[in-house]
Amino acid sequence: MYSYALLEKGCYYLIQEKEEGPIGLIKVNMETDQCMYVSRYADETLVEWKKKSDPIFDILELLGDDKVKAWESIYNDNVNYEEDEE
Repeated sequence: MYSYALLEKGCYYLIQEKEEGPIGLIKVNMETDQCMYVSRYADETLVEWKKKSDPIFDILELLGDDKVKAWESIYNDNVNYEEDEE
């Protein structure tokens, strides 16, 4: 079992918080002595505080810059497409 304390500020990670839970993409935006301020990407972006001691079942991958750029392109295209439909 891992925790948020292992994650580095400014990095994107694919994580699984619970053993049977979904895989999610997060970015660590800020770190304090006790907490991490993270963005969680799904249909909408959720920004939340997590305790450094909060458990993570698995840290699947630290995304490199090339993977982040490819994901951002896809994610932004989907956001723009949904805005155009309204």
